[in-house]
Amino acid sequence: MILDMKVPSPGESISEVEIANWLVNTGDYVEKDDAIAEVDSDKATLELPAEMSGVIEILFEPGSIVGVGEVVCKIDTAAKAPNKSNKSIKPSEAIPSQEVNNSSENTYATGTPSPAAKKILDEKGISISSINGSGKDGRITKEDAINAKASMGTTASGKERGSNRQRMSSLRRKLAKRLVSVKNETAMLTTFNEVDMKPIMDLRKKYKEDFAKKHEVGLGFMSFFTLAVVRALKEYPAVASMIDGDDMVSFDSIDISVAVSGPKGLMVPVVRNADKLGFAGVESEIKSLAIKVRDGKITVDEMTGGCFTITNGGVFGSMLSTPIINPPQSAILGMHNIVERPVVVDGKIVVRPIMYIAMSYDHRIIDGKESVGTLVAIKEALENPVDILMQGDVKKTLGL
Repeated sequence: MILDMKVPSPGESISEVEIANWLVNTGDYVEKDDAIAEVDSDKATLELPAEMSGVIEILFEPGSIVGVGEVVCKIDTAAKAPNKSNKSIKPSEAIPSQEVNNSSENTYATGTPSPAAKKILDEKGISISSINGSGKDGRITKEDAINAKASMGTTASGKERGSNRQRMSSLRRKLAKRLVSVKNETAMLTTFNEVDMKPIMDLRKKYKEDFAKKHEVGLGFMSFFTLAVVRALKEYPAVASMIDGDDMVSFDSIDISVAVSGPKGLMVPVVRNADKLGFAGVESEIKSLAIKVRDGKITVDEMTGGCFTITNGGVFGSMLSTPIINPPQSAILGMHNIVERPVVVDGKIVVRPIMYIAMSYDHRIIDGKESVGTLVAIKEALENPVDILMQGDVKKTLGL
């Protein structure tokens, strides 16, 4: 029996995906539920599992754009599993030899350019030897010269610099378009402040071991920042709203998107109902989502629906940045690295661990009062976590 494997729908509004990479070759024997391919959608990279065991036949090359529901490979379920010593058939072995033996077409021709072509190449400063002529016997035509592009320079030895061209993933291309659209379609501004991290660092140092033993998760900075953001958004709900045409849309719950770096790039999963979670709940949820991102198992639904984003460039050493809004949201908070700096406390210069924070926002829906007020509210909660975030009872709040 031949099973047609079709592209499943990765989520609503997604009609096509790109085959990023095949994890098997034509002729391989695959087991049911084995990952056989990675597919890119607009929002995530997902693995495609084998629906049945058998010998696979691949129908599309990596980089192909295929529609949801389209057959991308076939599995011969009647085939028996081969001995471990048997070798799988490589894609090139399944193609007739006359189709494979075309390496001569990929070599650069050294044909003589036409006079018009030579003039154009001289004006562009392009070497004749770098052009693959399309004319008879490899002759370089005027059209070849017009379409030729200058190299990216030469090395000290006079040779042209090598380069590598790789197609961006569907996710990265979609992200690029979204980032440009944010800059072009929103009135984005950024406001800055600084946070004395000593109170939080003292709390973590004192309670992190007990917290980890009790909840089997670390007491990180993200729970403090997430809960500080939740408090600020309750005070300034417009910051968690979105623009839809001529309407402003607000939400009953506070779902916080958290930027997580993974093997496939930056993902932004959502901590649902963060306003109903405590420190342990936030840390557990972020850990679970981060593991899914790392393992490539995050779903589109888990990255959809946030009303505010937190991103931490500090883990990479960033001192200060202007984060770009995650559409259709209206604001994003950027965390940065912690550096000991001289500050004035009670009229005296002291050294404190300081973090610069930045909030970018859409000025079409958020005014200066709301933007600055939100960032100040976050700063106040982070600098006085015991009274503001823990209501004066640290152990009870941390569940110890």
